[in-house]
Amino acid sequence: MQLETVPLKLVVRASWQPIVIRVENIVKSFGGLVAVDGCSFEIASGTITGLIGPNGAGKSTLFNIAAGFEKPDSGKVFLGGEDVTGMPPHRLFHKGLIRTFQVPHEFDRMTVLENLMIVPPNQCGESVLAPIIFWKRVCLEESEVRCRAEEVLEFLQLTHLKHELAGNLSGGQKKLLELGKTMMTEARMVLLDEPGAGVNRTLLGKLASDIRRLNHERGYTFCIIEHDMDLIMDLCHPVVVMAQGKVLAQGSMEELRRNKQVQEAYLGGSVEQEAGEM
Repeated sequence: MQLETVPLKLVVRASWQPIVIRVENIVKSFGGLVAVDGCSFEIASGTITGLIGPNGAGKSTLFNIAAGFEKPDSGKVFLGGEDVTGMPPHRLFHKGLIRTFQVPHEFDRMTVLENLMIVPPNQCGESVLAPIIFWKRVCLEESEVRCRAEEVLEFLQLTHLKHELAGNLSGGQKKLLELGKTMMTEARMVLLDEPGAGVNRTLLGKLASDIRRLNHERGYTFCIIEHDMDLIMDLCHPVVVMAQGKVLAQGSMEELRRNKQVQEAYLGGSVEQEAGEM
């Protein structure tokens, strides 16, 4: 199906909100497959933006490019106005850009508390000699990091699991732990890749509540890839739709539900039959 796309540059913000991340005309191919084909949009500070589309639309590839895991064939990525195109993930991490994955990346033989405590960068205790030469400083810093991790666990209501090995957690608990890791940093932009995948409805509701609280109370900016439309409708405004590697439309979920192109591209069926299900 040939898609008629909207103009390439989509501004996802109110006029007063500063831009956190901007992608411009991103193109990425793998062999003969064009995964991302000229995508451009902006994400404003303090928003929870949804990124949706059918499988193969290019969403995760775009996330990987924005977070430095892939380099684009062409196009630019800007973080807070700075050109960070092709910058490796560890440098973007230090600049406050964090990407989570559909499959959590926990250290399964470490406790939940330890998984949080290793996140903050540039800890003095990471040096071989520092614990010997600067042991007081190392002890003080470790105490501060532990207190911060305890606060995160309390926020996420995971305190009762702090001494549990991370590998023993349920899928939903691991997603909460991933969210907790972002709280151990000074994150400016958090890219969440399918946070609801494999999570039961009870924990999914808690996860959504925690994301909303981090956004409202602590000013975190999120962009979320998700196939669960209930979660997207509950959390996200605006929503960007991708299809066939392109940005197809953007707006509120109510606006997108009335968009016939979006219904046909995303649902792959009759507009009249599927409109009520989106």
